[in-house]
This record gives sequence, C-alpha cells and structure tokens, in this order.
Amino acid sequence: MSMFKGFTPGHAHKLHEKYGRIVRTAPNEISIAEIDDIKKVYGHKETFLKHPAYRALAPSRVDSMFNTSDVDLHRRYRRLLASPMSESSLKTAIPDVYSRATAAVYRMGEELQARGAIDVYKWWFFFTTDTLGELTFGSSFNMIESGKKNQYFEDILAVNKFGGIRLLVPGLTKLAQYMTIPIVDNAVEGGKRMRNYAQQSIARQKEAVLSGDEKAKDTLFSKVFKAKDEDTLTEEEVTVNAQTYIVAGSDTTSNTLTYLTWAVSRRPEIRDRLAAEVAALPDDFTEADTRELRYLEQVITETMRLHAAAPCSLARVVPPEGVSLSGYYIEGGTTVGCQGYTMHRDRDIFPQPDEFKPERWENPTRAMKEAYMPFGRGARTCVGSHLAMIEIRLGVCLFFRKFPKSTVSVKEGMSDADMESKIYFLNSPAGKRCLIEG
Repeated sequence: MSMFKGFTPGHAHKLHEKYGRIVRTAPNEISIAEIDDIKKVYGHKETFLKHPAYRALAPSRVDSMFNTSDVDLHRRYRRLLASPMSESSLKTAIPDVYSRATAAVYRMGEELQARGAIDVYKWWFFFTTDTLGELTFGSSFNMIESGKKNQYFEDILAVNKFGGIRLLVPGLTKLAQYMTIPIVDNAVEGGKRMRNYAQQSIARQKEAVLSGDEKAKDTLFSKVFKAKDEDTLTEEEVTVNAQTYIVAGSDTTSNTLTYLTWAVSRRPEIRDRLAAEVAALPDDFTEADTRELRYLEQVITETMRLHAAAPCSLARVVPPEGVSLSGYYIEGGTTVGCQGYTMHRDRDIFPQPDEFKPERWENPTRAMKEAYMPFGRGARTCVGSHLAMIEIRLGVCLFFRKFPKSTVSVKEGMSDADMESKIYFLNSPAGKRCLIEG
C-alpha cells in the first residue's frame, strides 16, 4: 500500500527500523541495509543481475542501457555511450549548460517581478530538460524561452509516475486493456509522443552528422553515428537510449535543485553562508571554480542524502549458487535489493538523519561515504551523474548569487505540504511546485 500512497520505500524502511539490516519484504524478496552485503550485491562484476522487472520501464522492445539485464549488452552500451558522458567529454557541453542555467535564473527574476514569487520547480525542470534536449537531440525544447509547460513536460511526468508503479505491478498495463485506468492511459499516450519525437529527432540528427552538415551540433550520440561495425548502435538502440536519457535525467536533476533551493531558503543561517560563498566567485566564474566551493559541495551532498532523486530499492537477482548475506544463506533466484532511502537514514551512520545538516559532510566518516548512494552502486551507477553535478553546481551558484535572501513563499497557498515527497520510483514534490521569494 505504501507504493500506491506515493511512498514506495515505506514498507521496507519500517521493517528495517523494526527488525534490522536484513529483512524479508515478500516471499521471494529480501531488502538489505548492511554495507558489506551491499558491496557483494552491487559489485562491478555484475554477478547479481538487474531484475527483469526493469523491462517494464523499456520504451520499446529493445532494451536500453538502464533497464537491460543482459550483462554483455550493458557492457556494450556502456562502452559506446559512457564516454560522451564522462567528465572530460562533457567539458565541451559546459558553455551550453552555463548559458541555459543563466537564462533560467534570469527568467526567474522576471517571474518574481511579475508574480511576486518564483516557481523554481517549473524553472529548474525547464533548465534540465532543455539542456538534455540540446545534448541528446541537438535541439532544445525551448521551455526556458517560452516560460510555459509544454506537452513534453506533462508526458515526462506521466511516464515517470507510471513507471514506478509499473515496476512493482508489471501486469497493470495488461489490465488497462480491459478497463480504463487514467494513469496508464496518460503514460501510454505520453510515451508514444515521446518516442515519435525521439525517432524523428535522432533520424534528423544522424542525417545531418553523416552528410557533413557544418551546422550539425555535436550530441551525446555523434560519435556513435560516425562509428562503424562493433562501435556503432542501430537507430532503434540510439532512440531507446536517447528517450531514456530524457526521462531519467530531466526531473531527477531538477527535483534535486528544487529540494536544495527549498531546504536552503527556509534556513537563513545555511542560506547566508552559501550565498556568501557563491558571492565570492569572480563575475566570470567557471564551472571549475564551482568545484572548489566546499560548503556548496556539502549542501549538495546533504540534499542528495535527504532528498535523493531515486531512493527506492535497486532490485537484483541472487545468482544460482546462492549467497550469504548478514550470516543468512539466500537461495539463488531470490530478489535482493537495497534502497537509498533507508541507507541515507541509518541513525548509526547519520545522527539526526531527518535533519538537514550540511556540516555533517565537513569530515565524513568512511561509513558515511559507503552508505551514500544517490546515483546507485557498482557497475550500474548512473551514467549521467557527471552531467547532473555540473547542472546542479552551476544552477545553485547562479541562483543564490541573484537571490541571496531567498525565502520560501506562502503566496497562493504554498506550504510544506507541497514539498512532501511523492515517491513511486523517483522522488518529487507532492504539490508539483515550489514558490520562492527573493
């Protein structure tokens, strides 16, 4: 029932609080919260395969790098797609990210003047999605410029919400063939629109690259388009992964920015310290400069601990020979997983776990570092983590330089209830808004 209430991690978390670091959450399902066990399950050798339930999140019959359980396919995808997402490769994308973050913060200022408050939830979503559109498809969705939520905005929200439910109830789509289920219908139609857009954009971009069009922009797939034989992907594989990038990387990063802005703006002492640090940056500061800001890094890390974008269990399958976890023998074929929600609230590792305390990261313990998993663990760690951190650092610096005295607004009925977490698979604010005054 926790999942249908929008709190998917709730069931396992309560069991861990009552019974300890390893619990049975279903007849063939184990949840772990012990660091040594986590290292076994999420090792780089991938002996614990990603659970086949992730196939429910596939936008087509072709698996993406995110949802495949096929180790060889995943390695192939990672070999071909991870390089453009590396820190070194993303250096060429930084000017575009910087430009879009600057534009988003400028538009926030305009909204503050006209409305008396800024909906940062909306603007951060526009920023991350426009950026990903440019990097993935070679063209932005132009939401920052228009200042309006378009159909793509609504489709991403619908697909992500249903994706989390479908992951736990795989048969829901089949049931919808016999009865009307709005959440399913909205997600299916939204998914079709997103897929059509991805197919058209990828085909257009591929043609431009292969024809030698000088105006063709480099994207995350440009090298794949130019490659041959074993170093390339089919157009369908590119489309599926491009669609996954947008779905997985848009509101995850934007929700992190939203929760950070809200958490800092409601705590004057934290806000003032962060604002002073970013104000000391030179007017022409670079992304590299933002990496030197220690308090900024602590604030980001604490936000991603307490408000992780993907805090649910990362399900794996125990290999045929079985495994020993916390002294218990677990049979092969058993589903096992760890959820960041529980690890990030371990009282033995994070005292006062429900408190937003950036200073806890001034001198983090080894246990804190090992328990921290906002981007997953092991071989399946999020490939977009470097891009997300670039977007977050630049966005936060630009925002608090422009709005150093930001506060949470109470206009239009805005309250803490709007920021309560709704967690199906991803974490997002319940009210789908966050009003801030400057």
